Amino acid sequence: MKVKDLMTRDVVVLHANSPLISAQEVMGLRRVRHLPCVEDKKFVGLITHRELLRAYLPSGSPLEQKMHASRTRVRELMHTDVATVSEDTELTVAAELLRDHKWGCLPVVDDEGRLTGIVTDADFLYLARVTIELLAESEPSLLDTLRARLGGGTPSDA
Repeated sequence: MKVKDLMTRDVVVLHANSPLISAQEVMGLRRVRHLPCVEDKKFVGLITHRELLRAYLPSGSPLEQKMHASRTRVRELMHTDVATVSEDTELTVAAELLRDHKWGCLPVVDDEGRLTGIVTDADFLYLARVTIELLAESEPSLLDTLRARLGGGTPSDA
């Protein structure tokens, strides 16, 4: 399977010059943790929920917080050194990147750097759930083999 088989194509994006308050509102309304940032239709960075939490003033009133979020631009906090993948990247490669680096998402871009989608850790959890359900229904013996291979779980660095 390829990234294009799992990725979300209808991605909400922000312009890098958008105010931080826009990122807060979009993340809250759309219930997402990652927002790709674009300029001239090209992917330039990623703002995450974690950056939004860090951006809060430590001792500001709600009004001061809102003013700060209105003045601060997404480009000031977004990550620009973000790994990306193409639609033709193997899902196993994308999964290993997410796991090995403990990333929450991988933006998907074309050859010109335009954002075509995003694949997230939640997408892989969905894929795992569907796969387990299918195995349980059609090939219980394969599910037993999978259990044995996993050995009751894998080590975690958490």
